[in-house]
Amino acid sequence: MKLPIFIADAFTAKAFRGNPAAVCLLENKLDEDMHQKIAREMNLSETAFIRKLHPTDNFTQSSCFGLRWFTPASEVPLCGHATLASAAVLFHKMKNVNSTITFVTLSGELKARRAEDGIVLDLPLYPAHPQDFLEVEDLIKTAIGDTLVQDIRYSPDTRKLLVRLSDTYNRSFLESLKVNTQNLPQVENTGKVKGLILTLKGEHGGQTQEFDFYSRYFAPWVGVAEDPVTGSAHTVLSSYWSQQLGKKDMHAFQCSHRGGELKISLRPDGRVDIEGGAALVLEGTLTA
Repeated sequence: MKLPIFIADAFTAKAFRGNPAAVCLLENKLDEDMHQKIAREMNLSETAFIRKLHPTDNFTQSSCFGLRWFTPASEVPLCGHATLASAAVLFHKMKNVNSTITFVTLSGELKARRAEDGIVLDLPLYPAHPQDFLEVEDLIKTAIGDTLVQDIRYSPDTRKLLVRLSDTYNRSFLESLKVNTQNLPQVENTGKVKGLILTLKGEHGGQTQEFDFYSRYFAPWVGVAEDPVTGSAHTVLSSYWSQQLGKKDMHAFQCSHRGGELKISLRPDGRVDIEGGAALVLEGTLTA
């Protein structure tokens, strides 16, 4: 078996920043267990598999493909950065002629379209509801100790817990915050939470570039201690911060070690456009 495989850094214009995803192009059906084996071998937060939907399809001319995402531990229902990386491979390496590509996924149809400065993903927008602190106190205390918390929300659609830190903190505090993820799957083992979002209101003024909000994302429940830049987390963050700030268009920064920028625009149809760049860093052939 030989498969074309790529690695692209998503939500960045520069190599070795943003979030790396592996992208496999499937000419033929792949054995079900092979998806997970390849993802484990690549050992990135996600490996994406693009498949043809019809025998006559090809990666240059066709505009609709199947898409699945796997962490090293399991399949996931949505991954923004690996979708962006997949679109980048099709547009820039396979020279796909279409301006918009549709992916058929576990989260429904997702569209990726060319933009002047990158690629725009059309993603679902997920609401987050107020969450009783006492129900998640152990999880939060385990993760961030006595760090001051301003708000807690829960997204049942994505099983993500959003924790807004106090407005007294700044970006450098969030960047340097030591988060204990090792014990979280033992502390929260009910299946309710599959991802932890830490977020902070943006700072305005000064010499640094302005962002509306900052975040970090942790998903040890699916084998990802910290994800560098997370499109799926921003399907929840966009809903929350739009309500908090009274804005439809926002500029976000994920404060991981690699860092990544996202341009966000809430749509009238209740979905969200998330735009980012991508840098291809590896191209090769997987043999097994």
